[in-house]
Amino acid sequence: MTPRQFQVRPMIQQDLHRVVEIANSLAEAPHWAIEAYQSALDPDPPVPRIALVAEESGRGRMVGLLVAKVVIPESELETIAVAADAQGAGVGGLLIEAMVEQLLKEQVAEVHLEVRSSNERAQRLYRRYGFEQTASRARYYSDPIEDAVLMARYLAPAEDE
Repeated sequence: MTPRQFQVRPMIQQDLHRVVEIANSLAEAPHWAIEAYQSALDPDPPVPRIALVAEESGRGRMVGLLVAKVVIPESELETIAVAADAQGAGVGGLLIEAMVEQLLKEQVAEVHLEVRSSNERAQRLYRRYGFEQTASRARYYSDPIEDAVLMARYLAPAEDE
């Protein structure tokens, strides 16, 4: 069996139904309404966002997504999800690398995120890509109620340093 290759590109309007399908198929992913993803594509938003998708090369089948809010000099990784049949193939890492590349162009200095305390697989992925735990929030998540682990990755020195 040959390894699958993936490419990352900006999310577009035509991706939204598949994006929602992927997110809703995963218990650990936020189940946003399609309108939330639609707002991430707004060309003149009140809060800019980076919205990316990963596709299987050659097939064009979308297997992952990422949305990050950008409030310079910071960013928040709001959601990342990889289809169950593509997990463990490097898709999450490709999405994070593409996000970081865009954030550096925007002169963002740090990225923050929250992850369920029980989601050890995601925490390992984030640590592999330079995120470190900074704090926790008790009872942050509902359904089920669970603590959040807060993580951050520092991309560049802040302007005032």
